Amino acid sequence: MSERVDRDANRELRARFDDVYGQYQQLRSKLDDLRTRLAELRVTRRSADGQVSATVGARGELVAVELDPAVYRDRNAEALSRKITETVRAATVAATEATRELVTASMPAGSGSAEFLRTGDYGALLGRADAVLGRREESS
Repeated sequence: MSERVDRDANRELRARFDDVYGQYQQLRSKLDDLRTRLAELRVTRRSADGQVSATVGARGELVAVELDPAVYRDRNAEALSRKITETVRAATVAATEATRELVTASMPAGSGSAEFLRTGDYGALLGRADAVLGRREESS
């Protein structure tokens, strides 16, 4: 009888392992795809007058700045500097949001990490750890 119980338990354990491993493979595939998409992500924004264009990558790094030749007619270095800064900032904000959306879409629904990325709430990030620690304290 105990041999049969052991075999049944082993079958159940193996089925559970296969399920968890399948979930891991799916998550790993999503992460590989995410890494590729983030590496390729580029966001471009133009100034209101179209004279300045800034392109930023997923981590907010400046990839390119393009200036229309018309910017040289004004000869106001301070205004040009401000326009470049504002355009780069707008591109960085948009890239941050695009990155957040890509990462959040790759995480399991209800994930504390996804909620943190969406809201910036550290409580959401630590909520699962707190719950796990709370359960451990109860069982001690």
